[in-house]
Amino acid sequence: MSSDARINNEPGFILHTYPFKETSVVAEVFTRSHGRVALIARGARRPASALRGLMQPFTPLLLSWFGKSEMKTLHAAEWQGGLIAPQGRALMCGFYLNELLLRLLARGDAHELLYDRYLATLERLAGEAGGTDSERATCFERILRRFEKNLLSEIGYGATFDVDAESGSPIQAGARYVFQPERGALRAGGQPGCPVSGQTLIDLAADRFDSQATLAESKALMRTLINHTLGAKPLYTRQLLRELTDLNP
Repeated sequence: MSSDARINNEPGFILHTYPFKETSVVAEVFTRSHGRVALIARGARRPASALRGLMQPFTPLLLSWFGKSEMKTLHAAEWQGGLIAPQGRALMCGFYLNELLLRLLARGDAHELLYDRYLATLERLAGEAGGTDSERATCFERILRRFEKNLLSEIGYGATFDVDAESGSPIQAGARYVFQPERGALRAGGQPGCPVSGQTLIDLAADRFDSQATLAESKALMRTLINHTLGAKPLYTRQLLRELTDLNP
């Protein structure tokens, strides 16, 4: 496909927008078949623009665009429907997911499986309306940890959690380890790294987050891995979640 090909009716979500010239916006979008794409929505800030109400996160869209440069021109956007937007804490979690995608995905790399997981994760966030505040917070934690783990794996930074990086032997549930992003899990013994139990590593490998101890340690470990991948610049939404709620991704 040539770089100037016209793309029609591509499923996608707005991750972030910012003003462009007098009446336009640039929309960073996550699409199923084309990955992250930057689109100029010309005239979208005009009151009468058909695009004005569609340039919102968590709105399933069918997007059409064209252009030769890295920044394409949005030709049309149509609301696809079928998704209830997250609210409250779930909404803040959704913004956290969007910032992760913005910061970790290269433009133009397709991640169809990750797109499907993103859509499913938004549905799960929006669906957690029952229970106490504490129960909902725990559900959100599980949802975010799974997405973080899948995102890192999808972009090539997936870690091996169930094998000792030094000996190659299986992780022991009752042992203590430290996890180094460049190496993996090592038996604790004065070495630097994120401290973690063997049981948490086994649970992470199995995508199992039932234990509160696993949730707490996996949060710290995922933060270590994401920070290592991102570099020095902190995540804005992570800080907001820390300040505004008791949910700390």
